[in-house]
Amino acid sequence: MPQLNPTPWFLVLVLTWTVLILIYTNKTNFSKHLSPPPQKEMKMENTTPWAWPWS
Repeated sequence: MPQLNPTPWFLVLVLTWTVLILIYTNKTNFSKHLSPPPQKEMKMENTTPWAWPWS
């Protein structure tokens, strides 16, 4: 059996991680786009959530 180079395995690992991260970020972005909040909530989204109580 030929010895595999360690670089392709590492590249595959990195690629799988990047794909997983991309899928996760896309899911969160898609959920926002698929269910757009009403106009009143859209205005509130412009400000950061943790700034609401003090603003």
